[in-house]
Amino acid sequence: MQIMNHRIPWFVLIISFFFTSCANIIPPSGGDRDSLPPVLVTALPKDSALNVSPKLITLTFDEFVSLQDVNSNLIVSPTLKENPIVDNKLKNLTIKFKDSLEANTTYSLNFGNAIKDVNEGNILKNFRFVFSTGSTIDNFSYRGKVLLAEKGSIDSTLIVILHNNTSDTAIYKNRPRYFTRINGKGVFEFNNLSGGYYTAYVLPNDFSKKYDDSTKLFAFRSEPLLISSNTITDTFYVFEAYKRKATQTAAATTPASKTDSRLKFTNNLDNGNQDLLSPLELKFSKPIKKIDSSKLVFTDSGFNPVKPLKISLDSTKTILSLHFPWKEQTKFNLVLLKDALEDTAGAGLIKSDTLKFTTKKEIEYGSIRLRFMNINLQKNPILQFFQADKLIESTPLTSNELIRKLFKSGSFEMRILYDTNKNGVWDTGAFGKVKRQPEVVQLISKPLSVRANWDNEVNIEL
Repeated sequence: MQIMNHRIPWFVLIISFFFTSCANIIPPSGGDRDSLPPVLVTALPKDSALNVSPKLITLTFDEFVSLQDVNSNLIVSPTLKENPIVDNKLKNLTIKFKDSLEANTTYSLNFGNAIKDVNEGNILKNFRFVFSTGSTIDNFSYRGKVLLAEKGSIDSTLIVILHNNTSDTAIYKNRPRYFTRINGKGVFEFNNLSGGYYTAYVLPNDFSKKYDDSTKLFAFRSEPLLISSNTITDTFYVFEAYKRKATQTAAATTPASKTDSRLKFTNNLDNGNQDLLSPLELKFSKPIKKIDSSKLVFTDSGFNPVKPLKISLDSTKTILSLHFPWKEQTKFNLVLLKDALEDTAGAGLIKSDTLKFTTKKEIEYGSIRLRFMNINLQKNPILQFFQADKLIESTPLTSNELIRKLFKSGSFEMRILYDTNKNGVWDTGAFGKVKRQPEVVQLISKPLSVRANWDNEVNIEL
């Protein structure tokens, strides 16, 4: 058998190699991840242009860009009756105005976080574009801080508003001349403002941008603001003139049994142990109308009657408090006879009940010694302790030091209420005929951590 020795032409080998290589394309290894936001290359008209009144602005960047939430991010100052139409294609961003622009006016467009690159999503933060329909660019600025008056904390969803109509009615009726956002530190800043007198307010960033609801968060500057080269820095304290009532959902309509109609209660005991620093509390399912104190019997462990310091009902008439100077590791009983209490519907307890409990040990508590630096005692400071936004204790400060032998262990947020009218509680503000700023609360930035069976000493800088 004759074996044929065929030679494959060289051009066939080359073509075969080419197609084999194309079937296994390996992309080139990339460099570092692009972490830079887009850069503006050209603008028509150019940034900070004078004597222009464009219907259309075209911005060109060094890479492909996209938009996110442009309607909520873009702020045009001064405000317009209708928002411009903003669009993007490849590297270009276009802004088309629906309104006619005012003569001799500086306009600024702040895009917030709306512009980002397509590849990596790098955001061009707070990109601003400025132009003037007149011969000059206004360069006055105004800045400051916004705090929640009752908590001393920050709400970055709010906006600061400026009206060039200084009448009090402007905040109810008119569109603002300027507005700006508040950052995560509570700081706001206006730039490229026109000089003159303004009224300044704080509101939620809703559609109306007007004070049309007294349950809205709100703040106001007591006097008109002069925008000039010497504009001062301000701090606003936000309040709700009236608290919005919580909406109650209707309970499922199921026939109530005889047992369900009777008066029920829970208590504030911790696994049968009574806090040494608090009253014993009974929380009832319905408001209490009648109490027969002779049928509420408070005794020691041997059922010998002990007289409490005071028995009281709270303002809702649903919490009954029994005050007593508790001593550690002591047993007590509270006997509630069946007809001791009656609610507003005339119902009493299901049956007579005996509540047995023991007071806690002192070693479960820590001692505290707090020293307040630079505190102004003339402002009637009250120290407030909070846990999960619930007020645990409130105590007036009469010196720059607070000492407690026993204090609950745990972590506490601390605030200082400057009690202007000395009534012991925070008072809200009011606008309109009676202009009254709210009382101010200062949030202490570092929580107080109290260790049990430990001397806890802390210096607090204010």
